[in-house]
Amino acid sequence: MKNGLRIVMGQLNLLVGDMAGNVEQVIASARTAKDELAADVIVFPELTLTGYPPEDLLLRPGLYIEVGRALARLEDAAIDLTIVVGYPLIENGVRFNAAAIIRSGELIAVYRKQCLPNYAVFDEKRYFTAGAEPCLVEVKGLSMAITICEDVWEPGPIQQAVAHGAQLILNLNASPFHINKWRERESLLRERASANNVPVLYVNQVGGQDELVFDGSSFVVDREGELTHRAPSYEPRLIVVDVDEQGNPVPGDIAPESADDESVYGALVLGVRDYVRKNGFPGVVIGLSGGVDSALTLTIAVDALGEDQVEAVMMPSRYTRDMSLEDAKLQAETLGVKYSVIPIKEMFTAFELALSERFAGMATDTTEENLQARIRGMLLMAISNKTGRMVLTTGNKSEMAVGYATLYGDMAGGFAAIKDVPKTMVYRLARYRNRLGQVIPERVIEREPSAELAPDQQDTDSLPEYDVLDAILEDYVEQDATPEDIIAEGYDPETVRRVIRMVDRNEYKRRQAAPGVRVTPRAFGRDRRYPITSGYREDESE
Repeated sequence: MKNGLRIVMGQLNLLVGDMAGNVEQVIASARTAKDELAADVIVFPELTLTGYPPEDLLLRPGLYIEVGRALARLEDAAIDLTIVVGYPLIENGVRFNAAAIIRSGELIAVYRKQCLPNYAVFDEKRYFTAGAEPCLVEVKGLSMAITICEDVWEPGPIQQAVAHGAQLILNLNASPFHINKWRERESLLRERASANNVPVLYVNQVGGQDELVFDGSSFVVDREGELTHRAPSYEPRLIVVDVDEQGNPVPGDIAPESADDESVYGALVLGVRDYVRKNGFPGVVIGLSGGVDSALTLTIAVDALGEDQVEAVMMPSRYTRDMSLEDAKLQAETLGVKYSVIPIKEMFTAFELALSERFAGMATDTTEENLQARIRGMLLMAISNKTGRMVLTTGNKSEMAVGYATLYGDMAGGFAAIKDVPKTMVYRLARYRNRLGQVIPERVIEREPSAELAPDQQDTDSLPEYDVLDAILEDYVEQDATPEDIIAEGYDPETVRRVIRMVDRNEYKRRQAAPGVRVTPRAFGRDRRYPITSGYREDESE
């Protein structure tokens, strides 16, 4: 721009630990910004050079050697614009979450993050020391301040920057997705911008990293707190933002808001795609049962990876209904995936015979049900070993919460696509996906859910109705409500206490579960850390 600046926000998909690959992305993006977009400034996400979160890689001395080489590579590229890029800095043995400002190949300034989050999925106080000083950079007469992620969630850093003369805030982020998170970000930044009379550019990374998904959704708000730009979610993008001489953003493209089911489904697809591809698997194999959980998982996998990289296996037992076989086959054919049927009746009989003497005089119970699940898990793992394809498990959050899953059976696998998706949301997502194109047979969604491990079995033989179960789990798991609080909402006292007992007693199963995509504000794993061995029993309190 003749009057004012052109700033590009680099919403990138990065690989944790791949400093060489990440810096090449930065260099390529910066060259595009300069040569094709006529940018003056390009700003990248938090800890771009390492990817986020690097976790205990930050404790490895060799990491900083590679980071130094990446910074030198960026400087040597000598691109004629101002580059703002996140990286971990170590000075005299002290680590900082930092941003480097490089102009025409020269490092001109460094900012050190001041507010270190230490809640939910964040453990930054484990790794970093907080900075204290603002960092302002002038480009074409415009004074811009650098902040990093949590710095804008607290009021101090922006107030400090404005007090030092900042006319514009560049905020670098690695903010993971959960339902409604984009609304929380925009609402907060509207408030910060209007309270301090300063525009804010918020650039976020995109991509899956283990359990976390970063949705991108980078955006800009003006000094009145009005939204002027919003990038699409779940895709890398260079976003052009023009600002005038006072730093006011010129209104640009605003991607439409995403409904909750759409945003969750997008997160699941991206999370599966990046976990499989970044870890080098040639594809996935899924046990397809004819039920809604495996049907949704298969659909997510195909949307993430393509039909050629997905294999479905139906493993009917003596209790499998004909409609399960029919619906599984129909869905596999509709999606075009490789499909096979491996009956387990004879295998199950062989196990029963082998154990008959040891189990003599004992009644049939969940032991026999679990045997079937473990036979299936063994078959899937054998296919995985032979083909290199990872087993994608199909359990949902409701099952993980109450232990309605079999260790070394249906829990066996490398990644759990819908691990953080409650059962009631599974149905919503299945219907959402079918509105885009019918891929899940309607009967799969409408039928009564059943594990089909015993004659005429239904999930409600062991669990409350899912709408009741999920509501209780929402209160207890995500809101830390007491039994009395939940009962006061009108739920049956014995049902509440039974559900809580199941949650508390099954921590040992959840610790052994495969990682899965986080989509709720409190997923099992990073967000919720309870001891396996514990004498605390909240369901017994009065």
